[in-house]
Amino acid sequence: MSWLPRWEPENEQFWRETGSRIAWRTLILTTITLILSFMTWFVMSAAVIRLPKIGFRFSSSELFWLAAMPGLAGGTLRILHTFLIPIFGTRLVVGVATLLKIIPCVGLGLAVMSPGTPYWLFIVLALGLGMGGGDFSSYMPSTSLFFPKRLQGAALGIQAGMGNFGVSLTQLVTPWIIGFAALGTVVGAPQTLTVKPGVTKAIWLQNAAFWYVPLLLVFGILCLILLKSVPVKASFKDQLDIFRNKHTWFCTITYVMTFGSFSGFAAAFPLMIKETYGGFPGAPDPLKYAFYGPLIGSATRVIFGFVSDKTGGGILTNIAGVAMIACCLVLGLGGYLAPTSLDQFPMFVALMLGIFFFAGVGNAATFRQYPIIFSHSPRQGAQVLGWTGAVAAYGPFIFATQIDRSIIKTGSAATFFYAAAGFYLFATAINWWYYTRKGCERPS
Repeated sequence: MSWLPRWEPENEQFWRETGSRIAWRTLILTTITLILSFMTWFVMSAAVIRLPKIGFRFSSSELFWLAAMPGLAGGTLRILHTFLIPIFGTRLVVGVATLLKIIPCVGLGLAVMSPGTPYWLFIVLALGLGMGGGDFSSYMPSTSLFFPKRLQGAALGIQAGMGNFGVSLTQLVTPWIIGFAALGTVVGAPQTLTVKPGVTKAIWLQNAAFWYVPLLLVFGILCLILLKSVPVKASFKDQLDIFRNKHTWFCTITYVMTFGSFSGFAAAFPLMIKETYGGFPGAPDPLKYAFYGPLIGSATRVIFGFVSDKTGGGILTNIAGVAMIACCLVLGLGGYLAPTSLDQFPMFVALMLGIFFFAGVGNAATFRQYPIIFSHSPRQGAQVLGWTGAVAAYGPFIFATQIDRSIIKTGSAATFFYAAAGFYLFATAINWWYYTRKGCERPS
């Protein structure tokens, strides 16, 4: 039976005797599959760095757009996922969503083996990989329903933070797994990578996508067998009531500041390194540094999920916003986005990692805040988690395309970072006024 006949996580006896075991088992399995979702969502941003060096004639702007497309699809699909759990339940939604990602992974693996693959097909595959981003807005509402309020900050922090590790794992594993015939000759011949004029080596770029296929298959089947669904049902029409509440929109703004920044910079960071510092002699390999940002942001999200349960989320969101404003302004005003030498690279990386760190803190804090802000209705709170995640998932599309636009128009990404700092100021002010200051409307 998929739907549980009874679910009362706030009942201490029920939680101790029945609920805890089911909830933690669900969290473990869905967190593993969410990691795979994030990995497949960002595999294109890791793969595009190598495409020009194996024979694909794509411009810098075309590469930025390829990195951006999964974000566009992920955000759009998250809007759909926001409403799925109360209709179809956790088991069916998570299981089917995991299996569907096999399709674009196989497609990308086949596409990179032929330099004649047209650009439009890569766009289609990038949009398909956006399914990995869409899942988040089913997973978070589901998890919030399985746990009592006192544990939601920790549970959501663990799941979202560990899921975000998928971004870092993609950028860490990709350079390694494409370096040898990890899956044997059955998945195709290697490509010739031009390291520099006159220097080449063999790589298997298809491995970057193909190695997910058996993992997705196994865990998709396990989800369909082992998961249960919480008996909280609502029609699509019933769920639209969240849009009549102003706090839905305020929470959306603060989540775009936090997760939107994490996901957006994660998608754009490798290409930013390439475009900003790639012209200097001895330029750094973007994939040797890009994974650090998502790694740090994910780790802080896990750690500060527990912290926010103790301190409250509102104050941490404020601290995160102020710190991100500072990092953006120093990056622009300090000249690190229009460098004159490679000596500026370490500080550029440090400031970018600062943004990732505080975006992670803010991610954890907001997920603690939202169930409290909507404590009058657990179902609405769950839906708002999904909706805010849907809008923030456009981060990779917005950040990658607008950073590219800033570079084309002005020669550096500084204009984009100044605009980001202005938005962070607006979001932090909203958070302080409604959720943090003395006498605020909904302390959280």
